[in-house]
Amino acid sequence: MLGLLINEMEAKEMEYLLKRELEELLLDLDDHRIDHLVKRAMKERYRTLFNLLRRVATHEECLKYLPKRTENK
Repeated sequence: MLGLLINEMEAKEMEYLLKRELEELLLDLDDHRIDHLVKRAMKERYRTLFNLLRRVATHEECLKYLPKRTENK
């Protein structure tokens, strides 16, 4: 287990960066031109970034970025 000690301003900056990256990934995941293998890697990255966001953002903010469930999981 690793720890990270950051102040309030750094936490807000991390939250901002994570949100922007998650939004970009959501847009790219909806693009039908992107290959399935690439999308699978993007979904894995999304999960990792979302888990980081959960550590610095409020519950309400995290709800906006919850991964959508797919029927063919």
